[in-house]
Amino acid sequence: MIEVALPKQGRVVVIAPHGVLFRGSSEGRIGKKLIEENLLDAVIGLPPNLFPSTSIPVAVLIFDRSREEGGEREACQEVMFIDASSDFQSGKNQNLLLDSHLEKIVKTYLNWQDVDKYAHVATFEEIEENDFNLNIPRYVDTFEEEEEIDLKEVQAEIESLEDQLGEVRGKMRDYLKELGVL
Repeated sequence: MIEVALPKQGRVVVIAPHGVLFRGSSEGRIGKKLIEENLLDAVIGLPPNLFPSTSIPVAVLIFDRSREEGGEREACQEVMFIDASSDFQSGKNQNLLLDSHLEKIVKTYLNWQDVDKYAHVATFEEIEENDFNLNIPRYVDTFEEEEEIDLKEVQAEIESLEDQLGEVRGKMRDYLKELGVL
């Protein structure tokens, strides 16, 4: 597909399963060569269940021949990674990308800047350090730290609830006595 794109100006967009981002063997060698030839422009991770034929998450790979030697963007050696896997509207049989999700992806791509927990512009050296593995979590950190728990506060709340439970049990006992059940 890349070979039929116009030399020094054509673009190709490919939708592929995430596995192509980190496979070794011949697929890995092909991916490495495309990066070394400076043709890969962006990797965009999408949510699962977008297509009727598969429920797996997919990635959009953007190849830009204007980045090759003699092209207008030859100097650009970075690759944009976008993790849009959380941006979707859940559907009964299929998830949907809304216009707002697509606009966010396009805006991020066009701005070509890091966005915390969403996008990263990786240098050739970063990709090389990762053995040309294009798995998005290697470049976009989406980890959310859990909120710290104040154990003293939680213990105080438990004691308060236990006191309230004791009061409710006492009232229940009194009502049951009045009714002659106890």
